[in-house]
Amino acid sequence: MYSFSPKLRLYSVIFIILGLVLFGAGYFMNTGIDDARIEHMMEAVHSSGHDAPTHSSELVGPQDHAAHMDHAKLQIHNQPLAAIHTIAVFLFALSCCALFFYSIQNAAHAGWSIIILRVMEAIASFIPWAGAILIIIMILNVTHLGHLFHWMDPELTTPGDPHFDPILFEKKRFLNIPFYIFRTLFYVLGASFFVWKLKSLSKKVDETKSRTVYASYYSWSVGYIVFFGFCSAAWAWDWLMSIDPHWYSTMYIWYAMVSTLASSVAAIMLISVYLKKKGFLPQFNDNHLHDLGVFLFATTMLWTYTWFAQFMLYWYANVPEEVNYFFGRFEYYSWVFWVILLLNFLIPLLVMVSSSIKRNYTVMTTMAGIILCGQWLVYFNMVMPGTVGPYWETPEVLLLTLGSVLFGLGLFIFVVMTALSKLQLIPVGNPFLKESKIYEYPF
Repeated sequence: MYSFSPKLRLYSVIFIILGLVLFGAGYFMNTGIDDARIEHMMEAVHSSGHDAPTHSSELVGPQDHAAHMDHAKLQIHNQPLAAIHTIAVFLFALSCCALFFYSIQNAAHAGWSIIILRVMEAIASFIPWAGAILIIIMILNVTHLGHLFHWMDPELTTPGDPHFDPILFEKKRFLNIPFYIFRTLFYVLGASFFVWKLKSLSKKVDETKSRTVYASYYSWSVGYIVFFGFCSAAWAWDWLMSIDPHWYSTMYIWYAMVSTLASSVAAIMLISVYLKKKGFLPQFNDNHLHDLGVFLFATTMLWTYTWFAQFMLYWYANVPEEVNYFFGRFEYYSWVFWVILLLNFLIPLLVMVSSSIKRNYTVMTTMAGIILCGQWLVYFNMVMPGTVGPYWETPEVLLLTLGSVLFGLGLFIFVVMTALSKLQLIPVGNPFLKESKIYEYPF
């Protein structure tokens, strides 16, 4: 049994408290921004020659000074909710991807991964926690206390209104508040149910060593793969893509999912290596590290492919309402845009191609940390331009972002390691356990 280190527990609590303090400071600084400063910030952006819209909705409706001012107010006061939304969606998707990776191992009857199944279960235990934060964010948005989603404004879908938007009107069958509430609850409650069900069946397999129970465990794993296949696409539409509701991309759902799939493999690797170094998982060896490294490299390169396909197809097509999505990110988030490619493509490509390097604990854990940071930046780049726009390089956003990340990281460590301490690290009832213990990569 793993025992949650008091030192690590203390660090996680410190991260939570420090994150809340920093987020609170950023929130109060944000609420203290008056109209005069907002107008000054808006004029500074325009006077610098950067007048490209960051959001296609800016091209709809009145274009006078008052309309621009109202939009700037919404963007600036979106900063707190956008910061916490980014980390909540990222961690929820990461946890769901860990359970997806776990279910794939079960459905494929994979032998190599059995000794780290409990690590995947522990990461998946964070699903209800991240889901609870997302439900709170949903409530704030549907009650109009938050304004992350442009399409929730009823004026935009009311024919005859000066702000009427025919594109959003056509999408109203899907993008409407009651259906959005239902879908959000379905994703969160459905994923929470599956993690509970799979963990309980896994425990029952250990206790009974029954092939009948294992068959049920297998079936529910397949069921989650089906659930995840649909819902990971739909929540990418709802929580991320609908921030820019005039934009279209058939690659987006893959782009968003593969980003957190790579992140989940990185998290599994970090926790597995930590357990080995602390003496709790001696069965984890170079061969298991190598295979995790293969999955980490493969998912990172798959993310690069989806990035390239999505970006290049829309860029050279030169369709204004679609190119605008990237142009706003070039204009105002250029350094984030290029750092993402550095962390998620260039460094992994240069470092992880070699098979032998995937057996190096120091290098692979370093790469896992780099990829986690890079993929969080991917989500930052998906959320912030459409919600905060050009008003992000400010002390308030720095505090809000740093605070939300530290809070999310601290809560993640606390929940995952607590869940791990309640699990039997080795699934003794799994029929493929021996194969995992003696597994050796043949090349």
